Amino acid sequence: MGKNILLVLLIVLMINIKPVFAADKVAGPSASLDAVESTENMDSFVDRFVKIKVITEVLTKYNSPLLGEVDGFMEACEKNDIDCYLLPSITGLESSFGRFTYPSSHNPFGWGGGYIMFSSWSEGFDKVGYGLKKNYIGRGATTIEQIGPIYAESPTWAQRVRHFHSEFEKVEAENNTYFRRLALEI
Repeated sequence: MGKNILLVLLIVLMINIKPVFAADKVAGPSASLDAVESTENMDSFVDRFVKIKVITEVLTKYNSPLLGEVDGFMEACEKNDIDCYLLPSITGLESSFGRFTYPSSHNPFGWGGGYIMFSSWSEGFDKVGYGLKKNYIGRGATTIEQIGPIYAESPTWAQRVRHFHSEFEKVEAENNTYFRRLALEI
């Protein structure tokens, strides 16, 4: 329920926020930079909002118990500078988006065979995000296809994670069109 209120609030804010452009201000030495900064801030806000909405939509589709943890996914991805759909895509394969995990493990990633215990979902997202960044991406495995043979024994792991990742990207493309048009109207 709280997440729905947050989404409604964000939509209301997007509708009521008007970007500040340099032309609206008294010209000064940095006036031309104000418009660029305002546009970049709006673009960043829209990008983050769309990613949150996309993850929420896909987790809802799969009746995921991780639905209330979208902020945790986002924080772990942003903190570790990794693709925001990588972690949820891995959970799609490894645990049907958190539906099938070792009891109380908070480990929807199959990390450590699925038996590594985390104290919360957020801790699991954080530790796995950090592990992916340091031990995979940091060592040159920058795509799902390169991560796959290191992460799992299954030769089809990457292909199946890619399936979920593509689903997130498809939903993002649909949402991006709508929200970018909405942002331009504001």
